[in-house]
Amino acid sequence: MKPVSSLLQRRADGLYHTEPDATVFDALHVLARHEVGALVVMQGDKLVGVFSERDYTRKVALLGKNSKEVRVAEIMTANVFTVTPQTPTHDCMALMSQKRIRHLPVVDGEKVVGMLSIRDLMDDIIADHEQTIEQLTSYIQS
Repeated sequence: MKPVSSLLQRRADGLYHTEPDATVFDALHVLARHEVGALVVMQGDKLVGVFSERDYTRKVALLGKNSKEVRVAEIMTANVFTVTPQTPTHDCMALMSQKRIRHLPVVDGEKVVGMLSIRDLMDDIIADHEQTIEQLTSYIQS
């Protein structure tokens, strides 16, 4: 299996983040602007959590709280699972499945270098399968 770094290299987008003191409303705008489902929460250069659409729906919307008053720190997922650029993508898929999570920050030492989503992994698996099909088709036809 290929390492996470190979997936991150193909992506043109950057690392989207918010701060723990930001309002949930402001963080939702960042999600919408970049069309992503989660943000890393950074205190300076330090990863302190992940804020996701799931956090918003379960901890704000369903409880009738006001997203313009609630801070990201109050609802973010603070116990964050991370992977390294060298982690095999297969291990990421297993971790996401076991922990029922959809996003994994990628850290190199103490530095956050990216965010991996379940969609990234699925797109990669589909691309691998399509390539295998093309190779088999070419082999059969020759």
